[in-house]
This record gives sequence, C-alpha cells and structure tokens, in this order.
Amino acid sequence: MTINENAILRKMGIEALSGMQQDMKEAVLGTACDVVLLSATGTGKTLAYLLPLVEMLDGEADTLQAVVIVPGRELALQSHEVFKSMGCGLRSMCLYGGRPAMDEHRELRRVQPQVVFATPGRLVDHLIKDNFNRYGVRYLVIDEFDKCLKMGFRDEMKRALDMLPGVGRRFLLSATDAEEMPGFVNMGRVKRLDYLTDGDVSDRVATYIVKSPGKDKLETLASLLCSFGGKSTIVFLNFRDSVERTGEYLMEKGFIVSMFHGGMEQRRREDAVFRFANGSANVLVATDLASRGLDIPEVDNIVHYHLPVGEDEYVHRVGRTARWLSDGRAFFLLAPDESLPEYVAETPQLYDIPEGVKDVPQPRMATLYIGKGKKDKVSKGDVLGFLCKVGGLTGSDIGRIDIRERYCYAAVANDKWKDVVEKASGAKLKGIKTVVELIK
Repeated sequence: MTINENAILRKMGIEALSGMQQDMKEAVLGTACDVVLLSATGTGKTLAYLLPLVEMLDGEADTLQAVVIVPGRELALQSHEVFKSMGCGLRSMCLYGGRPAMDEHRELRRVQPQVVFATPGRLVDHLIKDNFNRYGVRYLVIDEFDKCLKMGFRDEMKRALDMLPGVGRRFLLSATDAEEMPGFVNMGRVKRLDYLTDGDVSDRVATYIVKSPGKDKLETLASLLCSFGGKSTIVFLNFRDSVERTGEYLMEKGFIVSMFHGGMEQRRREDAVFRFANGSANVLVATDLASRGLDIPEVDNIVHYHLPVGEDEYVHRVGRTARWLSDGRAFFLLAPDESLPEYVAETPQLYDIPEGVKDVPQPRMATLYIGKGKKDKVSKGDVLGFLCKVGGLTGSDIGRIDIRERYCYAAVANDKWKDVVEKASGAKLKGIKTVVELIK
C-alpha cells in the first residue's frame, strides 16, 4: 500500500521520526526478520511499528491482515486512537473484555478491519468462534510483550498464536525485556533493537527520597502533594484497597483525585484517566496498572507510596514521566523501616517538604459528560460549538474533547462548569436534547 509518511506525520503534529523509530522502520521494511524492539516508555514505540506496518498491508482487501496483541484494554484503545489519527485509509477495531463479544462480532462483520488491537482473552474468544478469517493474518505485533508472555497471560497467548497459522512475521515491543521467549511465539530470524540503557530510567528524571516520620505515610503524602503546587502527579500503590483508602483520604483533605485500579468498572477507569489527562484532577492514585498503556501526555511527578515490587515495575512507573524530551521527578516515600531497593541505580537526593505549604492546589479544568457521541454523528466541532453557543464559553475555556460511541467528555475551565451545566440543561446538541453533567 502506498503511504505518504510526511502527510501522516503532519496530521499527527510530528516533525520527524526519532532515531529509534527510523531504525524500526528500516528493520521492518528492509529485512524479512522478526523484530524485537526495546525502548523506554514514552519514546513512541506505537508509531514506530504502525508506520512500517501500514505500508505492508493491502488496503483493497476486506480481510484481517494484522493482529496487535496488548495486555490491557487501555493500551488497546490508545493504540487504536494512534492508528486512526494516522488517517492512512485502513480500517481497524479494538477487541477487549468488559463488553459483549456479540456486539464486537457484529462490528467486525460491518467494518471488515484490516488491523485489530486485541487483549489475549478476547482475541481467543473470537478465534474460537471463527468471527474473522484467521488464515489471512500475516503480521503479529505483541506490544508490552514482557507482560503478555508472563504466566498470567501465557495460556491464552499460546492458544491465540496456535490459531494464527498464517503469520509470517512477528514484531515484539516493550520497555522491559522478557526473562525468556516461549517456544510457541515461534520466532524466526530475529533483529533486535535495544535502546535501554543505565537501568532504563531516563537521565531526565530527578530522583528524591521523602522520609515519613511514621509507618502510616498519608499525612506526609498530603504535605508532599501540597508542595507540588498543582503539578500533575501519579501516586503508585501495590494494592487496590490501598488505592481506595489513599484516594478517599486525599479527597477528604480537599484534593481533586482520580483513582485507578483493575477492580474498577471500565467506565470508572475511563473517567478517571480522562479527568487526570485533561487536567481536571491533579493527582492519580493507582496500582501498577497505570504504569503502562494509558493515554496521559505529561506527568510532572511520580510518587512511590509503596515500593515497586520489582525492577520492571519500577522502570514502567518512572516511564510515565519525562516522556519524549520533557523532564520529570520521582519520589520514594519511605517509612522509618523502609529502604531503597537494590535495583535503584540512581543516587536520590533528600527532599525536605517546605514548611508552611498547606494550601491544597485545585485543578484548572473540570470534566463534563455530554450524553451524545459518534452514534449520534457528533464531532469535536459540534461539541465545541455547543459549549460556546449554549454554555457561553470561549475557546480558551475549553480543553480536551473526547468523543466516544454514545457519549463524550469535554474539559472546561473549573470556575465555569456550573454555569455551563445550568445553561445546557434541556438544550439541544444537533437538534436532540442531551444530558450535560459534571464527572466527579
């Protein structure tokens, strides 16, 4: 398929490929090898494999040709969005759990995608039911392959790969390497691109230790967050109930917080990520599920409330900050009986929380739910016009707008959301009355 790479990059606001992305393109298009790419979180691995992949696909064929396997639905959705933003004329779909497989089957028949982004379990479900022609799949991508090939996913991965007999080439990507490559992946001659150095933690990340006087570190955490002055921060914990406890404590203190863990319903998880990503919440309190595959462009600070359980988890956590060419900070919040893990190669500085900083910072934006989406043929322009005309906002009052199938989110100035909700009550969007309410 003829692809205009420069046109794609212009659409995405990218001036040029990085060295890693260029090397990946040459490895995919210039050789017949399977490719393993290791590169830090936030360096553009998704685009690195998608650009050469679309050049190899047949845009005239109404058959599935490439399968991208990812460990979670968030990464599936994010990768799918990157693919759509390329505007290359190919069709794609997301396949993941948490919604009826029958709905996806109907959509598969309607869309006839050439590429799917799928979680292992849902992919196996569609393969068993023959919901698409598996014999036409020539290219397999495994993103975050280290996680996909761990024991929790291994049985599903083996079943999926065994049912894709036509795969000729495999492209594996991650920010951390796997301990072993299982035989069922069936790798051929491999070209390995390794961009991981110095323990894989960016030299643009400043690392600090914050000492808590007691074993319960919540009060120290609150003071630390106040000292950040509203900068975006992810607080990592190791357990779901700890996320809930910490998030509720901070909200009682007046912080605007998003919580994120695997025990939450999908809609709540999407709400939490969107509020944090668009600046409607300063703080995301999360398990390590948030260390991979989330569409969060800029994070200023990472706080390890609980110590990472291993080096891989540490690398992926810190990879949420200092993405692309920005700088970031990572903080170890240590109780009296805790010490730095041995795998931390950096020499952290001691961070003294400034005295007298007690004001809880408030976010600049708030997120509104609008009850119309793609199914109603609503576009971002429609939402922007609605908020300006009906809600009385100006362009500078409106941030990120995200259109989903049956609803959409819009970030608006925090000091104006109440007026918007009041004015939009009973108003029409594209001639249809719609619900507008704050996402809390």
